[in-house]
Amino acid sequence: MNLCIDQGNSRTKVALMTDEGKVLHHFIYKSFTSSDVERLFELYDITDSIISSVVNIEAAIVNTLHRHSQHFVLFDHMTPVPIINRYDTPETLGQDRLAAAVGAKRLCPNENLLIIDAGSAITYDYVSAEGEYIGGNIAPGLKMRFTMLQRMTKKLPLVEVDENELIPLFGKNTRDAIAAGVIRGVAYEVKGYMRTLGEKTPHYKAFLTGGNAPYILRNVRTSRTEKREMQYEKHLVLIGLNEILVFNKK
Repeated sequence: MNLCIDQGNSRTKVALMTDEGKVLHHFIYKSFTSSDVERLFELYDITDSIISSVVNIEAAIVNTLHRHSQHFVLFDHMTPVPIINRYDTPETLGQDRLAAAVGAKRLCPNENLLIIDAGSAITYDYVSAEGEYIGGNIAPGLKMRFTMLQRMTKKLPLVEVDENELIPLFGKNTRDAIAAGVIRGVAYEVKGYMRTLGEKTPHYKAFLTGGNAPYILRNVRTSRTEKREMQYEKHLVLIGLNEILVFNKK
């Protein structure tokens, strides 16, 4: 059993998976420590592990993983991956972005791929059908947009939106105007990328992942074409990490 850990800016996502990529168990931690690692090894028959982080990883976590694992991967820009990385500065590419690219390629090995990760930031990444990571873009995430509207104006409130909330096309009050402006703005941004890529690359698959994906998913799926092209996969980064772990074990 493989232990895959994706440490993000606000949460740590953990999955226990088989070499074939099946997710057996999935956990989310607001705070993740070496004690949590110890507990996982006590409860489950884990043999190998991998960790990726966009923040500084505690040495105690790394030491605990290394001590308990038959094979351990601390994922960084030097780690071999099963796709070709064409990024000009691979040392600055977020490991979560590269892992998501690997995960998407694992699920659709012969497709051109657009990977949209709606987390603290929203990233847009492109992988060719030949298995080359070409590059991508970074934009503010939903919470960042809501926060900046409040902080950089004198009268606008800080708005929070439930992921199941129906967002109007046009708000009839300030709160709904902000909610619709931010969430629909991101949805139209996503559709713009899909439309532009479709003009350049008629055959491609789009993946949507990340903690804020449910907020925008229903606002993106407005046409038969877009519904066919987009797939929501909440475990995409973890699937990619598992694939990288298996690739390095071989």
